Amino acid sequence: MRLSRRNLLASATLAASASMASVPVLSPHRATPQHRKPLRTGFERLAADGYAALGGRRVGVVTNPTGITRDARHIVDVMHEDHRVELTAVFGPEHGFRGTAQAGGSEGRYDDPATGLPVYDTYLKSGRPLADVFTASGVDTVVFDIQDVGARFYTYIWTLYDCMEAAALAGKRFVVLDRPNPVTGRAAEGPVLHKEFATFVGRQPIAQAHGMTVAELARLFNGEFLTTPVPLETVTMTGWKRDAFYDASGLPWVPPSPNMPTPDTALVYSGTCMFEGTNLSEGRGTTRPFELLGAEGIDGRWAAAAGELGLPGVRFREAYFAPTFSKFQGKTVGGVQIHVHDRSAYDPVRTGIALLVTARKVWDGFAWRPDDWIDKLTGSSRVRTMIDAGAGVDEVTGAWQTELAAFRRVREGYLLYK
Repeated sequence: MRLSRRNLLASATLAASASMASVPVLSPHRATPQHRKPLRTGFERLAADGYAALGGRRVGVVTNPTGITRDARHIVDVMHEDHRVELTAVFGPEHGFRGTAQAGGSEGRYDDPATGLPVYDTYLKSGRPLADVFTASGVDTVVFDIQDVGARFYTYIWTLYDCMEAAALAGKRFVVLDRPNPVTGRAAEGPVLHKEFATFVGRQPIAQAHGMTVAELARLFNGEFLTTPVPLETVTMTGWKRDAFYDASGLPWVPPSPNMPTPDTALVYSGTCMFEGTNLSEGRGTTRPFELLGAEGIDGRWAAAAGELGLPGVRFREAYFAPTFSKFQGKTVGGVQIHVHDRSAYDPVRTGIALLVTARKVWDGFAWRPDDWIDKLTGSSRVRTMIDAGAGVDEVTGAWQTELAAFRRVREGYLLYK
């Protein structure tokens, strides 16, 4: 991958956009949390400017329960009550606009009881069918405001991608309201998707832990991947630093999906979600999804083997639990609980690979999901085949470093916060 001519054109267009969408100038010195300016989200800046970017437009919002203000009101409710915005439609992603559906589900088409607005379902729609939804809604501007968690296989960023593509097909303008990457934007980590493995958990070749905000990803999608770029505006945050975790934001945390209850979950997710591709429980059906991992027949040898690797920033506790749904529902299983004690040193993807390698070594019942879902999650067959061949952690993680370095170079050109 390389920086495209389209990137340069997109950057020039963005630089000429309204001042509220301009990139904040940040100090080159690393600030301590107590000296940082209060964070303002893209929506907060949009509202403070009197919604000037949406003036005279029929607006539809792609959002879910995470689209909230600092005082925990939903942006749809706020805009619906404001005469300066002509809000005419809402578009719900996986789990739905109000967040009532579990993984792999949505809420369908309905009228929102609180506002009376029509809510359209975007889940599993893309291309022309999704463009037809935008056309039928009658909007001329599509606004995106959803909290991401920083992992390639979290589907909201691909809802963003699909909606951008569909908006371009339907001739709609697209505005992204930025929010923090809760696990920082310091660096991209992990394998890069190979296009032949593209699915809704990875449409395009980005790193497994991308280290970007949704506005930065939108710029990347528009500049590198969309055949027809969409007329794009991004409303940036102020006061966000790339090394900041979510608790520095001062914002309330709303679970972006039912199994993402806390920022701690997001911290481990880009690594331990790989266990969805195995016959082990990834902790769904417990109060600590993606922090608890296990299966019937596993004992304390797994935690011991993982601990012996000396991975930075993390410890492993022998754990036993009984999921209330999903894998091993109602059964007591053994495994590990991940305890991150130094999140700045912690590498979630490397830790996830280490746990896969050690689980396979200590438990003879280990198996991949029959549909090779691990290949979709990691973006190629490499992780599965290397671990099956007995490769160690360093060998597996070393195999993707060249493609990761290439992605990091491309990524650099789209970052909004230096």
